[in-house]
Amino acid sequence: MKDPQRYDPANPLNQKSINPKPDHKINLTDQSPLPPLNTSIGSTSLSTSKKSPAIPEGMPSITDNHKQREFEPKRPFSWSFLLPQYWGFWLVFVLIYPLVYLPLAWQFWLGRKLGIGIYHVAKSRQRDTLINLRLAFPEKPEAERELMAKQIFVNQGIGVFETLCSWFRPNLFTRTVSISGLQHLTQAQKEGRAVVLIGAHYTMLDLGGMLCTQFFAADTMYRPQNNALLDWFVFNRRRQLYELQIRHRDMRKMISRIEKGHVVWYSADQDFGLKRGVMAPFFGVPAATITTPRHLAQIGDRDKAPALMALHFYRQTPDNLPRGKRPHYHITITPEIENYPTDNEVADATRMNEILEGLIRIDPTQWMWFHRRFKNTESGRSHYYD
Repeated sequence: MKDPQRYDPANPLNQKSINPKPDHKINLTDQSPLPPLNTSIGSTSLSTSKKSPAIPEGMPSITDNHKQREFEPKRPFSWSFLLPQYWGFWLVFVLIYPLVYLPLAWQFWLGRKLGIGIYHVAKSRQRDTLINLRLAFPEKPEAERELMAKQIFVNQGIGVFETLCSWFRPNLFTRTVSISGLQHLTQAQKEGRAVVLIGAHYTMLDLGGMLCTQFFAADTMYRPQNNALLDWFVFNRRRQLYELQIRHRDMRKMISRIEKGHVVWYSADQDFGLKRGVMAPFFGVPAATITTPRHLAQIGDRDKAPALMALHFYRQTPDNLPRGKRPHYHITITPEIENYPTDNEVADATRMNEILEGLIRIDPTQWMWFHRRFKNTESGRSHYYD
């Protein structure tokens, strides 16, 4: 893992490109059927693939290491959730939930198939992804961008199972995570300062949050789901991961938590228009960029202003997980973003985008490219997605 300092282009020590190479190549050639329990998935045979070391007896599990100190009250179940309009959700849940208890290798296999299936069925999402990749990686041949697009959906399909396991079987991920840069967060906390972690929407979803809580407790900002049943379900599962879920428009609650010195995770990588943002380059393309981070950095006293850092997590192991092997994930926390904010909103937004871009480039296929990241311009809606 590279030193996370290199991903802050404002750091004077950073003289090289902020575009590290991904740790593994895209591999979409696997067409193998679901293997029996006595074989491994993919091209690595059981005779050549060593199993992950056994977890020593008495070693603390994920739930043992969980750092959460506060728990929000559960939202009550509503009998209206049994109405016909929600039957589709219940059917999908009944079909998918038992699969969480399969071996992880099987779940990864199913996730790959799910992702490829969605890629072919969700044509509008596929198209948006390919447009985004063409804008962000114009130097790559079209065929390579198509492979990247498919891998993004594969990673998202696997992310569905990773998230479900983080909710229902978290101890599956014991001894699967490493972290760099934790000292930056702990030092700020020792100084009595809040920490704002500027994150992004990665395909592993809540698994990333759960792995982070092995090292520190955190609040998170969230946007309520349009489906009331799904919102109830997701909120009650996430309450076991995060100390507080703050609605994305509840800035008063966000300010209160920062003033109390909490760690707050805030994702600043999507297009929310220009009412709360400015145009700044993202992967070389002008993009509406939210300016909330610069306002969060100014909360409280100057002596104990919140420390802003960027947060990144990704799966280092390939999606083609052999039987007996555990996946491995890495979390990066960058050093505090210094001399921020400035008097220039555009310069601050550009700097933040550059930091996030450098982290996303570690493995671009583990970021959610199917959102319309470039849908707004200074003059209104862009023509990219027409």
